[in-house]
Amino acid sequence: MRSIERRMQSSLRTVILTKTPIRDVILMKVLKIALAMMLIVLIIAAAYLYKGDLSAEYVDEKYSNDASQFLMMENGARVHYRDEGDESKPVIVLVHGSNASLHTWEPWVEIMKSDYRVISMDLPAHGLTGATPDKDYSSKAQVNTVQAIVSHLDVDSFVLGGNSMGGGVTWRYTLQYPEKVQAMLLVDSSGLPQFRRRPVADDGESKDSPLIFTLMSKAWFRAAARYLDPYFLTVQGLKSAYNNSPIVTDELIDRYYELAIREGSREATISRFSGFGSRSSEPVDVTNLNMPALIMWGAEDALIPVSVADQFATALENTTLVVYDDVGHAPMEEIAERSAADVVSFLEAAGIK
Repeated sequence: MRSIERRMQSSLRTVILTKTPIRDVILMKVLKIALAMMLIVLIIAAAYLYKGDLSAEYVDEKYSNDASQFLMMENGARVHYRDEGDESKPVIVLVHGSNASLHTWEPWVEIMKSDYRVISMDLPAHGLTGATPDKDYSSKAQVNTVQAIVSHLDVDSFVLGGNSMGGGVTWRYTLQYPEKVQAMLLVDSSGLPQFRRRPVADDGESKDSPLIFTLMSKAWFRAAARYLDPYFLTVQGLKSAYNNSPIVTDELIDRYYELAIREGSREATISRFSGFGSRSSEPVDVTNLNMPALIMWGAEDALIPVSVADQFATALENTTLVVYDDVGHAPMEEIAERSAADVVSFLEAAGIK
């Protein structure tokens, strides 16, 4: 009996001693399987979300035309620009917005080139200009690019217009070179620094703004953006900015998308957005912005509310304000014929014809 009892006690001790290790082994196996599955999911997600660059040669060939020219600046930047229309006619210089390109002005150029000489360009970090050797994508660099183009073309007096960020380039350039600018065209323009100090009026209706601008303001997203496929954000951003206009075709989406992933452009875009926080918020003296200014705005702009148009009309001395119902951030494309006609009427009234 004692022998049997000793064997039972021994067996019991064995079970007690081995119970915990068996549980740990099973737990470790489960964890390994879970980690392996997570790794597989991450690999699949990375493969799905990752997008490499398109070669500059491919993109440049596809999105340049017979009017495309390139200027080598002193800082090594190769700036894409177009100079179209009648050289004997008044000059209009047009500057595109953030993440856009000179292509945004093609509808206006086609309409107005018989009566005006129209110059457009791709700013640094955009279009076929893309990344620059000095990696300077500041407001100052944008103004310097405009000046380099007009100086190269020996143009001393002109109408300067810009959409969104390009509107900001327009008033900044004019502050620096007021003697050169006959009139300004501010199309859904970024506002003066002093506008940021006052709350923007709410129209009571929430609009879905392009996600890309919100995400690019976050450091964690900029860290990953170099490798992510921006196609979804491109589609969402265009539909939002253009107020779901039918002009947002596959061709338009492809242009924005392919220019965005032109080699070097994503790094340049990330660098540009990283510098936004360093911009001065000090008010600017608008005394010299006394030339005629046409302020054009889409009432449904999801990026820069129409209340900013009213602020411009109040701040500037000599303005004409036009607001378009059911139009988003890009009247020059969404309603090209109507907005171009308004520009022509404005310039004729200002004696520029």
